[in-house]
Amino acid sequence: MAPGGNRGWLLRLVIAFGFAQGAVSMARPAVSYRALALGADERAVGVIAAVYALLPLFAAVPLGRRTDHGRCAPLLPLGVVLISGGCALGGLAGSLWTMALWSGVMGLGHLCFVIGAQSLVARQSAPHEQDRSFGYFTIGASLGQLAGPIAAGGLIGGPDMAGTSALALLAAGAGAAVALTSLWRVERPATATSRAADGRPVPLGRILRARGVPGGILVSMAVLSATDILTAYLPVVGEHRGIDPAVIGLLLSLRAAATIACRLVLTPLLRLLGRTPLLTVTCLTAALLCSGIALPVPVWTLAPMLTVLGFCLGVGQPLSMTTVVQAAPGDARSTALALRLTGNRLSQVAAPAAAGLIAGAAGVAAPFVLQGALLLLSSGAALRSPATPGHDGAPPAEDGDPRPPHGGADRTPHRPDRAADAPRAKDGPGND
Repeated sequence: MAPGGNRGWLLRLVIAFGFAQGAVSMARPAVSYRALALGADERAVGVIAAVYALLPLFAAVPLGRRTDHGRCAPLLPLGVVLISGGCALGGLAGSLWTMALWSGVMGLGHLCFVIGAQSLVARQSAPHEQDRSFGYFTIGASLGQLAGPIAAGGLIGGPDMAGTSALALLAAGAGAAVALTSLWRVERPATATSRAADGRPVPLGRILRARGVPGGILVSMAVLSATDILTAYLPVVGEHRGIDPAVIGLLLSLRAAATIACRLVLTPLLRLLGRTPLLTVTCLTAALLCSGIALPVPVWTLAPMLTVLGFCLGVGQPLSMTTVVQAAPGDARSTALALRLTGNRLSQVAAPAAAGLIAGAAGVAAPFVLQGALLLLSSGAALRSPATPGHDGAPPAEDGDPRPPHGGADRTPHRPDRAADAPRAKDGPGND
């Protein structure tokens, strides 16, 4: 079946991603609370949060290369098993170093799932549908980020913080395993073949030089690290300001709900503003709001701040995926997405570690100022990125788009990029 056909596979993929991401979003604050209960300080919390991204940092590009030359679907159940095992074994861990180890396993599982899933979306969506498909795909992540913190907040608390946080991690492991039930027939046989024309990998330097790829990677790094800092350090801020864990879970879920709302209206927003202005404005607004969390504002002020922040952060991930996919050579899209994920994981290693050092020296709210500065930098990168990445960043025709023609859509020069920036009426969410 050609790209852009029946999208039952996308619904199943969104459901599976929702459970997998929900488990991770439940486990991340649980890990922070359990580490605090076991005697960790702010620096140790930052190190454990960074280990979550350390293993994926080295595995992303090899996994992307493998996916460019083969099937995507096998990575999905592998990722679910690693997430589930990392969560459950982290709940049973009795020391900080073993918690860090299983946190890394959980991160590796999340990477496997995301590389496989993003590559499927890129292969099985027509170019003019990619903004919308990636937007719907990331709704799965947002649903998980909405439910996970609420579940964690409902389980964690009371005098036995170590015990309740361990229970939350075990529950997260069980929740991740449910994703396996939704992974049937997500990959079409026609897309499960090699994507390379001659079998030789495209050099990484060529991918990174494509206009639109570096800017897309930077935006993705800033947005993801902002979500990561919020998930890992808002509980620490809550502890210092006397905010109950259940309230912290609700605040994190408000952010996730706003992100879902953003992605549901992404198509009309793109039609109204275009990709570059939308990315620039939302990154700039997110920078201001993220820095504002460092101020001693009351809970009733934090709630609307995190709601607007979540809406702004919801734009960056799906549009950065489309930007990178459309700018990269056609036979290296999975590798380009893996480079984007490598940047994400690099930010997840560096940002929490730097946040831990800053928190120890300047207070627990200081990491949010650092994150605001990174979002400000990403808004500048978004402003300089081409509005239609395929015009300036896509390879010439001889590089080949390995997707089979379907009514000529893939063969029309540059038209898919214009359609991605100004989606047609029939591409609205109600017609998916």
